[in-house]
Amino acid sequence: MANNFKNAKLDLTTTNATTLYTCPSATTSVVKSILVSEDSGNADTITLTLTNASAAVFSLFKVKAVGANTTVELLTAPLVLEESEILKATAATANRLHVVASLLEVS
Repeated sequence: MANNFKNAKLDLTTTNATTLYTCPSATTSVVKSILVSEDSGNADTITLTLTNASAAVFSLFKVKAVGANTTVELLTAPLVLEESEILKATAATANRLHVVASLLEVS
C-alpha cells in the first residue's frame, strides 16, 4: 500500500464548474484541507461539488462567501474520496478565486 501526499491547485478563470481533483483508479484519497483565496479585492462566492463514479453530483458548499482579500478554509474535518470521484469548484465571478486542496492518496 502506497501513501502519497499531494496538492491540487486551481485558478478559477471562468464561472464554469472546473475540476479541482479526480481520485485515481485503485485509490482512496483523504482531503485534509481546501483553501480558497480571493485576490482581486472584491468579495465573491464559491460552490464546491463532488461527483461520484455514477455521475451523481453532491453539493459540499453552495455559494460559500469569501471576503475580499481573505482566505477561507472550507473543511472542518477530512473528506474521503473514492476511486473516480471528482471535486469541482465554481466561482460566481471569473478571475478572483484560487483554490488549493491538500490530500493523501492511498493506493
